[in-house]
Amino acid sequence: MSAPVVPDTEPEQIAERVFVIPDQRIDLVPNVGFVVGDDATLVVDTGMGVANAARVLEKARGLTGDRLLLLTLTHFHPEHGFGAQVFRDAATIVYNESQRAELEQSFDEFVQLFSGFSPEVAEILADVERVDPHVAYREDARIDLGGIVVELEALGPAHTLGDQLVWLGNERLLFAGDLVENRFFPILFGPATDASRWISVLERLESLEPTTVVPGHGAVGDARLVVEVREYLEWVRSLVQEGAGSGLDALKADLEPRVRERYGDWDNPEWIGFAIECFQGELDG
Repeated sequence: MSAPVVPDTEPEQIAERVFVIPDQRIDLVPNVGFVVGDDATLVVDTGMGVANAARVLEKARGLTGDRLLLLTLTHFHPEHGFGAQVFRDAATIVYNESQRAELEQSFDEFVQLFSGFSPEVAEILADVERVDPHVAYREDARIDLGGIVVELEALGPAHTLGDQLVWLGNERLLFAGDLVENRFFPILFGPATDASRWISVLERLESLEPTTVVPGHGAVGDARLVVEVREYLEWVRSLVQEGAGSGLDALKADLEPRVRERYGDWDNPEWIGFAIECFQGELDG
């Protein structure tokens, strides 16, 4: 695995006041967002580690000058938020209470887990610090940046306990975090993941009728991205239900090739087995 470095490119404009540094399908690099208001700018995700977050902060300043900065995180995973320390004194950090609790409980565990991926990742995470939000809301929050309004909403547990919707209603633009990825198999991993509730959350996102969707990873698209992930999860769940009574190993051996064939242009197929396991676990109660 190469080092997960946020690309040193100028943010691309995807709406009148919204910009994204695309992930370019680099492993462990998210799409990073900027919502630029008349009075303040909201940064969405930091990338992993101090150097990546410093680059994101530099790009934010380039877009906004001396306007106030806010930072929010779509969820607590390292590639999305383990650079927040760079913003500790430069911005107001805001996200939901569930994400804060998850970060407090799992920060050290995830530093260790991700550090095992490669020496490059271990080096990036060597000096990260856990940073609490300045503002933590329970269910939802509304942020008026001046001329543009952002709504935050706690949606977990699904991918994580503290999944967060970042929604621009007037622009019909959604930052979905890793609830939605473009041509990547969704990551169902860990005790906080709730596979069937994830499907319900995706139905909620669809109900918003977004015209622009910024996935956690992969190219920016439209509402079809949400539909594709929901349909994948629903199909895998139905396959697992049809195979009820089979042992888990036999179920994986039967289903994984079928899923790979149907979704041949999706990356990270190692997560197929985890999805099967999660839905099997629901059946087992």
